[in-house]
Amino acid sequence: MISRSTVTRGCQLALRGQSCAQTAQRRTFAAAAAIGTPGSFEPTEIAGLKVASKDAGGPTTRLAIVAKAGTRYQPLPGLTVGLEEFAFKNTTKRSALRIVRESELLGGQLTAMHTREALVIQASFLRNDLPYFLELLSEVVSQTKYTTFEFNEQVQHALHLKQAKINAASFALDSAHSVAFHSGLGSALYPTSATPLGSYLNEHTVASYAEAVYNKGNIALVADGAAQSQLSKWGETFFKAIPSTSSSDLSLNTAASKYFGGEARTSRPGANAYVIAFPGASLSDSKPEISVLTALLGGEGNVKWTTGFSLLSKAAAGSPGVSASAHNHAYSDAGLLTISISGPTGGVKKTAEEAVKALKSIADGNVSKEDVSKAIANARFNLLSVSETSGTGIVATGAQLIAGGKPLDVTAAVKALESVTPEKLKAAAKGLLENKASVAAVGDLYVLPYAEDLGLKFRRVHVHIVTSLDLPLFPPSSSRSRTDEYFPPKPHHSTSTAKMPFPWKAAGLTYNRYLAVAARAVRRSLKDDKRLIAERRGDSDIRFAKWSNGKQGESKHLVEANTAAMVEAAGGPSA
Repeated sequence: MISRSTVTRGCQLALRGQSCAQTAQRRTFAAAAAIGTPGSFEPTEIAGLKVASKDAGGPTTRLAIVAKAGTRYQPLPGLTVGLEEFAFKNTTKRSALRIVRESELLGGQLTAMHTREALVIQASFLRNDLPYFLELLSEVVSQTKYTTFEFNEQVQHALHLKQAKINAASFALDSAHSVAFHSGLGSALYPTSATPLGSYLNEHTVASYAEAVYNKGNIALVADGAAQSQLSKWGETFFKAIPSTSSSDLSLNTAASKYFGGEARTSRPGANAYVIAFPGASLSDSKPEISVLTALLGGEGNVKWTTGFSLLSKAAAGSPGVSASAHNHAYSDAGLLTISISGPTGGVKKTAEEAVKALKSIADGNVSKEDVSKAIANARFNLLSVSETSGTGIVATGAQLIAGGKPLDVTAAVKALESVTPEKLKAAAKGLLENKASVAAVGDLYVLPYAEDLGLKFRRVHVHIVTSLDLPLFPPSSSRSRTDEYFPPKPHHSTSTAKMPFPWKAAGLTYNRYLAVAARAVRRSLKDDKRLIAERRGDSDIRFAKWSNGKQGESKHLVEANTAAMVEAAGGPSA
């Protein structure tokens, strides 16, 4: 039988163990809370190549080649997309099939993507496989075969699929960049199906573009999760053969960005999108107040099923199906702060009006200190989250390296965000409204407002009319567009969206019947033209035979038969 003292002693030991565990757990949480900002990428140089790396000692590694080859720098349309799609295709040492099979056996993942400023070729793999993937990336950069069959069968097919995925929101964002910067940063991420690429994009121009891009002065190597010693050892081995300068006939478009501002309106069936943009913060001039302003505008709630504190989420709450968000697109020498709205037509119009009112309220100082504090905390979280996320951090670090800068100092950036005051936020919002806005409307232009209707400053208006009835044999995404530039005294009275009369409707025909009749008329006219031309030349192959008393006469050419008939009718001798 167990004594009371024994039980009591056991309970005491158990309680003491739980207490120690809770104390240790509290200490663990306290230690985690005391951890500072995540480690920044450390820049260095290997074999004349710009390199940035950091190592948290984890079991996986992300490795990327970031090249100065975004759509901003392409000398011809479509070259950036073509170069992206040729990544991990056949090289002089490996076939595309071998690359895929070897990567799968090692558990690696290969991706390629591009932004407006950078082309990123990335590999994710287990830490011990660093030598293989370093060699593979060096082959992709220096030894890719730009073959005709791969371009025709794979690259073009992939491009067409991505063109088909262009929706109203992405089209509106590209339009906003276009009116804001024109060329360079104004180039679309993906060329639309209406872009004439036939004379610009082929395997030869992509190969020339690769020669202009892939050199040591134009690319950077970024590693997350690789030891510096191993990176230096194998980087020296595999990247020493990369050329130092370009040997291509093509040259990159390196003109400095210039902000213009303007308005683009595109009539398009289906979805509606609206983008309001202003000059934002660049990579070289990171304005912390712009980051806080973006967080304050926000657009999405931080907690599920709530609208959140952000002004755009509150503005869109009253319009079901409408989504709105703010984002600062930072580039090497320019930035664009955008407010993107999409959804039903009426809701988009209402949310756009509320978004401008919200921005004006910030400029007037009608924002509580509590909301400003929340925005600062949200901006800090976004910054630290990007720094910790491997893929996003690698792209941002590589973009800064190829632009001639240094990797972001996370600690200094966080301190800058904490120094933002309501007065600085008010001045930033006022500065945006005093600049010329860049506005893009896609969808039902009869309802979507003009920039002037919202009380924004604008420079000029571009009206793009794209309807599915203009080219009925093609999908709406490939319909032709018509661009007009004008300065209307009253933009809301524009007749650019007036209905066009169609002859087949006026005739009471269905559209398919109209096409059949038109095709028959065209074929008949072509046949008549051939017959008349042949008759004039005397080369007609049409033969004629005269019947008399049930018997067929001699078969003659139609011209000879007509001549004989005319002579016979005149009473002369027959031919």
